[in-house]
Amino acid sequence: MSESQLALPESVTRLEVEGKTVYIVGTAHVSKQSVEDVIDTIAAVGPDSVCIELCAARHRSLIERDNWKKMDLFKVLKQGKALFLFVQLIMSSFYRKLGKKLGVEPGAEMLEGAKQAEAVGAELVLADRDIEITLKRVWGYLNLWNKFKMFAELLAGLIFGEKIDEDLIENMKKQDQLESIMEVFAKSFPEVKKRLIDERDVYLAEKIRTAPGEKIVAVVGAAHVPGITEHIYKEQSLDELLVVPPKSIVPKILKWAIPALVIFLLVRGFSKEGLEHFKDDITIWILVNGILSAIGAAVAFGHPLTVIASFVGAPLTSLNPMIAAGFVAGIVQTWIKKPTVADFEGIPDAISTVKGFWSNTVTRILLVFMLANLGSAVGTWISLAWIGARAA
Repeated sequence: MSESQLALPESVTRLEVEGKTVYIVGTAHVSKQSVEDVIDTIAAVGPDSVCIELCAARHRSLIERDNWKKMDLFKVLKQGKALFLFVQLIMSSFYRKLGKKLGVEPGAEMLEGAKQAEAVGAELVLADRDIEITLKRVWGYLNLWNKFKMFAELLAGLIFGEKIDEDLIENMKKQDQLESIMEVFAKSFPEVKKRLIDERDVYLAEKIRTAPGEKIVAVVGAAHVPGITEHIYKEQSLDELLVVPPKSIVPKILKWAIPALVIFLLVRGFSKEGLEHFKDDITIWILVNGILSAIGAAVAFGHPLTVIASFVGAPLTSLNPMIAAGFVAGIVQTWIKKPTVADFEGIPDAISTVKGFWSNTVTRILLVFMLANLGSAVGTWISLAWIGARAA
């Protein structure tokens, strides 16, 4: 039987590229049928290379399931990566929910591609861009409003996620439905689609095009198939796609400008209105900042001492650009409720429910960090406006 007559699954797209035959398996990331399609395609083709839509970091996280045990929570808080980690946990939660409903682990089709590559002696190519670069490019090119909007939609998806069954997942592999989904997504977050889908189409296409051998099987999410098909016929430079956007200078300016403005208003109020006015301004600053930060810690079910630490720390840390209120709250919570190995091991199960985010010691610390920070930030702006209005 010639290669053109091979009995291949409907999800496979066959291309002739520069003397190579490329078989692209378009998968749904949580689908039993996709796993079977990968097995059947590799068995039928006998490829020289198998490309999978994973980078080294994501591949390692799938094969090393106990990575949670190695997480340095203090380092996460110190480096301000709690929000970044929390978003990853929300996304993981979404896929785990799907996996439990459909009886298949998220990423199973990619792991199966790697397994089958080894079984047939094909070279494995990790064809995706590094996940950290992708996420930094997605986040770095969003304005503040869209960052808030995207996080809110992710959180809403966690809490109010729609019922998703196996038929819906399989129907999503159909070209017309995928295009309509991408159009809706592009309207809400055009920059996210560009960085998350379009750029990776180009990256994946180039990695597949340059994979060794004459017969290539590529296992990718179905949403990438049209883009890969468009870009794979010509050489693509990947240098620009690996550049991490520089951090905006605005947050750095605000870090110092806001404390400076607060101090200026306090001094101005004292010099113009006297000691009593100054005392009232100080009271406003302490109570509004402290109470709202404490409320944030309490909403996260922080320990009473953590709530107190948030109240005491927020008015001081808001005047110190080097320390965040959430960091103080998170460290106190970590000291009082030190996570155990079992807590880290339990993260994958905990994030499968909303309640689990609050009940697991590790994820609760992340919540304390973020919500205490959020409360302090809101308190800073409210008290700043209040004090400013009194000085006018």
